[in-house]
Amino acid sequence: MPVHEQRLMRIVVAEFMDQGAVATLGAAHDVLYDATLVDRAAELQRAMADADALIVRNRTRVDAALLEHAPSLRVVGRLGVGLDNIDVAACRARGIKVIPATGANALAVAEYVIFTAMALLRGVAAATPDVAGGKWPRAALSSGRELAGKTMGLVGFGSIGREVARLAQALGMLVIAHDPVLAQDDPAWQQLQVRPCAFDALLAQGDVVSLHVPLTSATRHLIGAEALARMKPDAVLVNTARGGVVDEAALASALRHGRLGGAAIDVFETEPLPAGSVLSDAPRLILTPHIAGVTAESNVRVSTLIAREVAAALQDALK
Repeated sequence: MPVHEQRLMRIVVAEFMDQGAVATLGAAHDVLYDATLVDRAAELQRAMADADALIVRNRTRVDAALLEHAPSLRVVGRLGVGLDNIDVAACRARGIKVIPATGANALAVAEYVIFTAMALLRGVAAATPDVAGGKWPRAALSSGRELAGKTMGLVGFGSIGREVARLAQALGMLVIAHDPVLAQDDPAWQQLQVRPCAFDALLAQGDVVSLHVPLTSATRHLIGAEALARMKPDAVLVNTARGGVVDEAALASALRHGRLGGAAIDVFETEPLPAGSVLSDAPRLILTPHIAGVTAESNVRVSTLIAREVAAALQDALK
């Protein structure tokens, strides 16, 4: 398109994004930024009528129903890495480019895995109310365990799993990983000194088992009653992947019956987690609201990457 015919490209940002990245986009494009737009479906549909790009996190459903209202859509930017809220096949059929923020929040997630694993192994997650209430559970908490010398089992060995491996090794852990889509002769295994491992063997050997896989038909309830039974009874589970990867009822049962040392769960089958869920009164459990990958620093990295990549994709579309 000749320069004199170019128009400002319309970008809709439906969930929270770093203000600096929004301003960068706004300097060259027509940007509608409303972090609460995700909660108003009708308004979002209307906003998509002339949108060339859409930027979302994990709550906006970019499905056939929304795409019907977006005849001009060229690109979807995902402020994160999971794509289960985006109908990738439908976007591909329309020629819409989908851009995840691969790697930009890996450090934030990896730090979450390490600090929750530490808290669970030491048993300190629930100590504050007792100490604040005048109790002194020193004896009960004196048998906590250290990370050093333990085995970290990673289910999934992509960018986040590799960052977890790096931090775990720095703390003296042995790291093993299971990733069926990564060839056993891939150089990443040797470069990071991580041993590829069969799934059942990983469950049996891991003192900490951390999940880093997408939610697919193959991974739904991957960690269910059978998988939990294969884990060490004092092992801890960390899920920062997707809620549906873990069978929450099976996890709650394992914790209540002392068949698992603890769990940190950041993602759930239904979000927000409903009050009174099966997990609500399970012991040795850390629950957080899908924030493992969200820090002040990672928000800047993720937002900056997506702003740059979306702008580049729109520029390519004009050629």
